[in-house]
Amino acid sequence: MQIDEIQRNVATALAEDIGGGDLTAQLIPSNAMVTAQVISREPAILCGSAWFETCFHQLSSHIAIHWFINDGDVLQPNQILCEIEGNARAILTAERSALNFLQLLSAVATQTYQYVKAIEGTRSVIVDTRKTLPGLRYAEKYAVRCGGGTNHRIGLYDGILIKENHIIASGSIEQALNNARRIASKNTMIEIEVETLDQMRQALSAGATMILLDNFELETLHEAVTLNQRFHQPAILEASGN
Repeated sequence: MQIDEIQRNVATALAEDIGGGDLTAQLIPSNAMVTAQVISREPAILCGSAWFETCFHQLSSHIAIHWFINDGDVLQPNQILCEIEGNARAILTAERSALNFLQLLSAVATQTYQYVKAIEGTRSVIVDTRKTLPGLRYAEKYAVRCGGGTNHRIGLYDGILIKENHIIASGSIEQALNNARRIASKNTMIEIEVETLDQMRQALSAGATMILLDNFELETLHEAVTLNQRFHQPAILEASGN
């Protein structure tokens, strides 16, 4: 887990919420101590405990948090997730940001889990995209893993996904793939997006090892799988959209 990334996420969230100071927290005596619980309202996959804890610990290192469940576990309605003990002002100030992280990441993990269960028993896997909230990519991709999904490329730096605009600029599918192979390191993922079966044939003929089938109807997806199996070296296929 990338501790520095979590620290940055939390620092940004707290700065956004607290600004020049938590005015409402001043209603509470500065030395007041409290014990609190977080209780679930519906079934979910828990995710985000590290971000949750960091929200409190950035305000007070003396706040104690005891978990009864781990990230990736299934939780039920009215289940106690954790207990928190410490300074009342610090706990109340950190509460909203902490819950925002826990709720958002648990939601991503839960939705992912539902998709993973839907394809259970097949050889397919659920992968994520770069369509994440700005600044929270690592957090949301961690949530996908907690839900049983798999991370695709993290950013533009660790994989090549050739899309329509890249193909047009390169002149052809074959040329785009050749350009990608020239700049890619040995273990860099190279994937190409196609919109028709004809484009898929071109990609396979050009030696594509990973093909994204963009917005294919279900019947066309079946045809694509059959077409792929006819080639000596079939590509890994990804279905995206529709």
